[in-house]
Amino acid sequence: MDMLVKLYELPSLSTIMLSKTIQIRRALAAEKHLVVAWVEKVFEVGWRSEVEVAFAHQPLAVFIAINDEQHIVGFAAYNATLKGFLGPMGVDPAAQAGGVGRALLLHTLHDMYHSGYGYAIIGGVGPARFYEKTVGAIPIPDSEPGVYAGLLTDET
Repeated sequence: MDMLVKLYELPSLSTIMLSKTIQIRRALAAEKHLVVAWVEKVFEVGWRSEVEVAFAHQPLAVFIAINDEQHIVGFAAYNATLKGFLGPMGVDPAAQAGGVGRALLLHTLHDMYHSGYGYAIIGGVGPARFYEKTVGAIPIPDSEPGVYAGLLTDET
């Protein structure tokens, strides 16, 4: 299922309560190989493909969460599958407590808003309740499999 978010009604970035040991920032082009390798290792190869596309935009459409040891603990990308789509996005399971996902989501959606989007589509949502609670996302009826219909797989 896909979900729709009103970008003009987002919670302020000042509402983010995040550990001082975690930093959210836009990824740098020189970090592409590190970020995409981490995404594939922690999540899946398909997400790697989408993140590579998001790295091709100017400005880059990839945000990362890094800890005080300079290790990636989460990422969010947009304009990868289609323009106006948020995702993929993920946080290392060991780092999911503490607001990392919320911080990544808000930074990325605010960036989309400041890039000229009024709405964002979160594609192929996993944790729908998280998106509903955090940014007021609503389900888009009949959106599964949506743009992912006919997606090639390893068995294709």
